[in-house]
Amino acid sequence: MGRTGTADGGTDSGAENGAGGTYGGGTYGGRSARERREERRERFLAAGLAQFGDRPGYRRASVAGLCEAAGLSTRQFYEEFRNLEEVLARLHLAVNDQQERAVLRALAGAAGLPFEQRIAAVLRGYVTAVVEDPRRLRITFVEIVGVSEELERQRLVRRARWVDLLLAEAAAAAERGELAARDFRIAATAFIGAVNGLLHDWIAGQFEATSEQIVAELTSLLLGTVRTPGPHS
Repeated sequence: MGRTGTADGGTDSGAENGAGGTYGGGTYGGRSARERREERRERFLAAGLAQFGDRPGYRRASVAGLCEAAGLSTRQFYEEFRNLEEVLARLHLAVNDQQERAVLRALAGAAGLPFEQRIAAVLRGYVTAVVEDPRRLRITFVEIVGVSEELERQRLVRRARWVDLLLAEAAAAAERGELAARDFRIAATAFIGAVNGLLHDWIAGQFEATSEQIVAELTSLLLGTVRTPGPHS
C-alpha cells in the first residue's frame, strides 16, 4: 500500500499541514496542530479497535478500510503509523495498560485482606476489565498472537509484567505467613500461561462460562499453584 492514497473523508488542507506531512504550529478551527494530530491518532486507533477486535479482524484488515472507518485519508494514516501492525501494537499496549490499572485499583481496594480474598479481588478486577469490551479481549488474546517477532516480543514483555505482579503478591503473602516462602516464578509463569490459554479459548467460543465462573476457576487454580510446595522444597 503506497503513501499517496486518496482522501476518504479526512481534512488534508494545507492550512493544517506543512510540506511533506509536517504539521504547522498554528491553530485551525480553534485547535492547535498538536490537538488535531492527537485527535486523528485517536480516530485511527478507535477504527483499529473496531476492525481488529471485531470484523474483519487484523489479518483481513487493510489501510484503506481502516482509513474509511476513521473518516481520514491514507496520507494522514502514514503520518501517524508505519503500517497496520503498529496500530495493533499500540492497541495491545493500551489494552494492557487499561487492564493493569483495573488490577491496581482492585489491589488498593483489597488492602489488608487475606491473600485468598486479595487474589479473588485482583482476578475479578482483571476479568471484568478484559470482558467489558469483547474487542479488547480479542486483541489481547487472539489477534496479537503470531503476527511478527516484534509483536511477540512485546507480548512476552507485557506477560512478564503480570508474572512480576503475581510474584510480588506471593512474596508479600509469604512474609505475612500466609504462604510457605519459596521461589514462585515457575508457578506464576505457569499460571499466566493458563490465564492466556483459558481466555483465548473462551473468546474463541470453545466453551461457555460466565465471567464469575472464570474468576472462580482462576482463583482456585492460582491458590492451588502457589500453595503447592515447589519442586525443590
